[in-house]
Amino acid sequence: MTRSCGANPPSSARGGRAFCPGGKTGAEGPRNSEGRPAPGKGSGAAPSEAPAGLGRTGPPAQPGAQAGRAAQPRWGPRQAIDAPPAVVIAGPTASGKTALALALAEALGGEIVSFDSMQLYRGFVIGAAQPTAAELARVPHHFIAECDPRRPLTAGEYSRQARLRIRAIVARGRLVVLVGGTGFYLRALLDGLFSAPPLDATAQAQLRRRLRDRVARRGPAALHAILRRLDAAAAGIAPRDAARTIRALEVRLLTGQPISRWWAEHPPEAFTGVRPLLLGLAPPRAELYRRIDLRAQAMFAPPPGRTGIVAETRALLQIYSSDLPVFAAHGYKQAVDILRGRADPAAALAEAQAEQRHYAKRQFTWFRRDPRVHWLPGFGGDAAVQRAALQWLQRQGLGQTA
Repeated sequence: MTRSCGANPPSSARGGRAFCPGGKTGAEGPRNSEGRPAPGKGSGAAPSEAPAGLGRTGPPAQPGAQAGRAAQPRWGPRQAIDAPPAVVIAGPTASGKTALALALAEALGGEIVSFDSMQLYRGFVIGAAQPTAAELARVPHHFIAECDPRRPLTAGEYSRQARLRIRAIVARGRLVVLVGGTGFYLRALLDGLFSAPPLDATAQAQLRRRLRDRVARRGPAALHAILRRLDAAAAGIAPRDAARTIRALEVRLLTGQPISRWWAEHPPEAFTGVRPLLLGLAPPRAELYRRIDLRAQAMFAPPPGRTGIVAETRALLQIYSSDLPVFAAHGYKQAVDILRGRADPAAALAEAQAEQRHYAKRQFTWFRRDPRVHWLPGFGGDAAVQRAALQWLQRQGLGQTA
């Protein structure tokens, strides 16, 4: 049996990168039918209930904010209120999540658990914006550079492993600080995922080829129209989400039963091992985009003495095939194009910057749908934002104000 990434939690006394033997993008990413991400990441004031600067005008709904509307989270059952707390830091790329996570983990005696679908992989440091060696040494980290990119970690498998890791952290008497930008992984971890019934592998492979051919010829909307006729309850799947549409059609055509019925009979299993306290970073959009552009520029045109993403990608291609999904991520895709002669550096940089700005907007859109998130206007590295986060956590019964 193949050993999965992250199977052996690192010691509580050890900071830095954990070692895994053997071994991002839609509104947190289109995913394939197995829940794998299509990789995407490339790259001060008092607390506020309304994030400013990104997304549509107006605040995201807060629990109980609308009369007559239940405060139950939209993403899944509420976690047990008597469970130990866990801090969750979410937000768009380049918003300072790592800085805030480090500040809170140090102040509250915590260990950081990443839910970033790209920072998982060894060697993909620059484009994934992995924490630096100095940052990794400050507190123990989990799910940073642990996995072999040849064996992608699905959201479901991440959830299974992360729940085990979190229980071990709690057993050591430490605070769990979850941080990342891959909302689908966070949803899988906290709220669970819908499953699907087992299917005949041969028949499924044949049907999947036919359905994918249809998508290639006529587009995902045409396939979604078939799903609407066969399983109206599952038609809430986004018309552009070809992977989930294909999965729903596979179940309907091979079992004769709609996948919506299976979902109703097999609801997701929420994680009750912690009580999540969700913080979201919502910096001003113009400044966030400026920082995204500068970070991408530093990746593609690094200062003297520093390695850039093109050099990193060249070294990675000596080890891994460019067909791996990780090389489709923002930044790495453009670096591969440069190395293959398909793009000049200036055009590749502009494309990477645009993709990362769009990705930030999609991340914000994803997280703002969750009414459990308490929003902080600013960047995670700002001292005022860090104080505001600690003050809010204290009001939730955790820690002391700085």
